Amino acid sequence: TGANVFRASCSREVNDDENVKILDPDRTLLPEAFRQAGYHTFATGKWHNDKASFAKGFCSGGPIFFGGMSDHLKVPVHDFDPEGIYPDESIYTGEKFSTELFTDAAVEFLQGYEEDDPFFLYLAFTSPHDPRMAPKEYADVYDPDAIPIPENFLSEHPFDNGELKIRDEELAPFPRSPDVIRRHIADYYAMITHHDAHIGRLLDGLEASGRADNTLIVYTADHGLAVGQHGLMGKQNMYDHSVRIPQILHGPGVPQGKAIHALTYLYDLYPTLCELSGIPIPESVEGHSLVPMLTGEREGIRDSVCSVYKDLQRMVSDGRWKLIRYYRSGDAGTDRIQLFDLESDPWETRDLSEAPEQQELIRGLGDKLAAWQ
Repeated sequence: TGANVFRASCSREVNDDENVKILDPDRTLLPEAFRQAGYHTFATGKWHNDKASFAKGFCSGGPIFFGGMSDHLKVPVHDFDPEGIYPDESIYTGEKFSTELFTDAAVEFLQGYEEDDPFFLYLAFTSPHDPRMAPKEYADVYDPDAIPIPENFLSEHPFDNGELKIRDEELAPFPRSPDVIRRHIADYYAMITHHDAHIGRLLDGLEASGRADNTLIVYTADHGLAVGQHGLMGKQNMYDHSVRIPQILHGPGVPQGKAIHALTYLYDLYPTLCELSGIPIPESVEGHSLVPMLTGEREGIRDSVCSVYKDLQRMVSDGRWKLIRYYRSGDAGTDRIQLFDLESDPWETRDLSEAPEQQELIRGLGDKLAAWQ
């Protein structure tokens, strides 16, 4: 996440049970930009935003889940509504595991799409979000007793980070035990493996459609998870296990087998996809295209990245050093920091924030964070 996120949504909230904010209708959404450029835009899966924003972005779709999480075997979904209304009375329960349900819809679209216009397909899985309940044949693949404990495992987080009692953190008892964490990791791996199998089905479907050579594929996510690291379970923190995400691109204009080590934001994909597809980048877009790095013209596009969690935590990193600031740590309102050298300590186990020789570095990172804020 970055500064863009604060301008993407309106200040008013949806007045029902959706628990979402309304995306600013004056800003052009990614699928909307492609739709305006003549693409057929199709979506299936999760849309944790308002329904009006979905309607202006997509012209067709499969089962759609408006929400954050649900039982994977009982996902409340809507069929695509050309009018974009999506009334509550049209909700029904998906009859398959969420990953299979949404993949089926995407594959069916690929098999049946015969229009001349190019397509933009958005497939948003709810897996591997908890509840972690992979089908038995996948759950049986991973023996919890054989799962190694992460190097940064802790039974408890060393201090109150301001959000230790949220739902995600209550998925495992306090203090954390190695056996419980092994079970959670095994379940998480099973979900990911099941997820991966269906991505394989999707890619097979694309190949069968005859469009694989002319299709840009993007695999990414919105966050990671702790699952026992640092004594935490969820995403509500600024450690790398939660703020770093996968970003894999494949297709026309993308070099094969190239790993680029550079600082980017998820929303940098927006102008990147526009540029690779030859469509105009809307003026409201604040991300930076990754194309100069794909072509080798530049090694990086940013000298630092920042992240935010509520009014509780902030982070800034220059790629090697990371500064985390906690603005409200428990009832005492403690204002504290952590400093990690990601090069020598990728597991973020050694807090160097009190080292005298690092104080100038901390001030410099603090200035970057203040400028971003």
